Amino acid sequence: MILTSGIIEVIKLDSNALLSLITELQEQKSERQNVELKSCALGFPKKIYDALSSFSNQDNGGIIIFGIQEKPDFEIVGVYDADDVQKKIMENCNQMEPKVRPLINICTINEKIIVAAEIPGVEINKRPVFYAGVGRIKGSYIRVGDADEPMSEYEIYSYEAFRKRIREDQRLVDRVQIELFDQQLLEKYLQAVKHERKNLSKNLSDEQILELMGVTFSNKPTLAGVLVFSRYPQTFFSQLCITCVSVPGTEIGSIGDEGERFIDNKRYTGPITDMLEGAVEFIRRNSRTKTVIDENGHRKDKPEYPMLAVREAVLNALVHRDYSMYTENIPISIEMYRDRLEIKNSGGLYGNTPVQALGSVRPETRNAILANILELLKITENRYSGIPTIQNELRKAGLPPAEFSVRRGEFTVVFRNNIFPQELAVDKNSLEHLILTFCKEPKSRQEIVALVGKSRYYVMKELVQPLIQKGLLAMTMPEKPQSSKQKFYSV
Repeated sequence: MILTSGIIEVIKLDSNALLSLITELQEQKSERQNVELKSCALGFPKKIYDALSSFSNQDNGGIIIFGIQEKPDFEIVGVYDADDVQKKIMENCNQMEPKVRPLINICTINEKIIVAAEIPGVEINKRPVFYAGVGRIKGSYIRVGDADEPMSEYEIYSYEAFRKRIREDQRLVDRVQIELFDQQLLEKYLQAVKHERKNLSKNLSDEQILELMGVTFSNKPTLAGVLVFSRYPQTFFSQLCITCVSVPGTEIGSIGDEGERFIDNKRYTGPITDMLEGAVEFIRRNSRTKTVIDENGHRKDKPEYPMLAVREAVLNALVHRDYSMYTENIPISIEMYRDRLEIKNSGGLYGNTPVQALGSVRPETRNAILANILELLKITENRYSGIPTIQNELRKAGLPPAEFSVRRGEFTVVFRNNIFPQELAVDKNSLEHLILTFCKEPKSRQEIVALVGKSRYYVMKELVQPLIQKGLLAMTMPEKPQSSKQKFYSV
C-alpha cells in the first residue's frame, strides 16, 4: 500500500513499498490524513478505536502501522509479538459498530517485524462507525489532518439524516401564517405549477396544490415555503441569511493602508431571492475591474470574477446548504480577499458523491422541495448544471477552476483571480524571500500556507524546512516541532 496525492492506492504490500512510505513519513516527521503510526514495541496500544472509527468514516479509509515509534525520529522499532498484535487488532475491530474488517499484512524491515492494518472506508449509509463500548455519541471519530477528533453531534446527525432520508426543507414551521406570504409571488408560483405540472391543475384547489408540492403541510407552511415566500423569514430564523465581507489582504485580520479591517461588510436577509441578488451585487460592487482595449480601440470592462459563475455559486449555497436545527444559527459566509473569493455554507456533500466528482456525476439533492419551488419560479434550472456552468465561465474568463472542499460539515467554494501578484508564477527564491519577510514576526503554519497560496505539504517540505536547515528560519518551540502552537520566525 502506498499513498499517491493523499489517496490510498492499494497494491501488493511488500517491504519495499512499506519502507518507502515510512521513509517519507520520517522525512516529513508527520503522520497523514490516512496513515496512523503506533509504537507497539513493549505492548499493544491502550486504544485504537479512535483510528478505527475515523478511518472507517472517510471515503478512502486508512492504514495503521504498528512498530513505528513516532518520537523522536519515527524510528522502526518493530512489534513485541506479531501474532498477539493481529489478535488484538481483531478484538478491537469486533468492538466497533458496525464491525470493522481490516486487511492485515506483516513485513520485516531492517530485521524488525512491522504489522500494517488497512482499514476500509465504509459506505455512507453505514456511517458513523463507532466504538460500541461508549456508544455512538462518544465513540464516533473523524480524521482531521493527522489527528482523530470526536465527531460533533451535528456530524453524527448528518449521517443519520441521510440514512433515514430526513428532509429538513419539509419540516413544519407552525409559527408562520401563510397569510403573511408574498401573495403575488405565491400566485406566480401557482400559475407556474398549473402550467408545468398540468396533472395538478385538474380538480385541485390552490390549497391542495400547495400541500402536494410541499409548500405547506396540514395548511401550515414548510421551511421551504417560508424561505421562498415569506416576506421576512429571519423573523423566525434570524441566522438563515448571508454575511459578506471584503478584506484588504489575504486573510481575516489583514489591515488596509488606512487601518481598515473591512473594505465592505454587509448582512443580507429576506427571502431567498432577495439574499441571492443582494449577495451577487455585493460581490460585483467589491470586485476589481480590468479595462481591456480591443484591436478596434473599443474599451471593455472585465470583472474580477464572471458574474454568472458567482450567481451559480451563491445559489448553490442557498439551495444545498443544511437547514437542520443544528445549523440554522449559522449564516452562509461570503469572504472576498485580494487573491480569492470564498463562499461557505453549512452541510457537507449530501449522499455518496465525493467532492472530486462534483460536476461530472448527478448528485443526490438534500433540499428537493426547495429546489423544485425555485425551478418553477425560474430561479434555478435544477438540472445539475450549476457546477459545469461555474467551471465553464471561469475557463472563458481565463481563471483557474473553482476549488471545492468539505471540512467538518462545512462546504467551501473558492474562486481565485489573476490579479493578486502572489498568484502569478514566481520562482522558489522569491517565495523563500516572501516567507522570510513575512516571518519577521512569528507566524503559524496556517498563516504561512495562506500567504504562499500553495498546498501545506509543498510549503512545509519545499520552502519552510529548507529555510530552517539553512538557518534562516527558526521555530519558537524547537523542542516540540509538531506542536499545533508552533510558529516560525526569521533569524
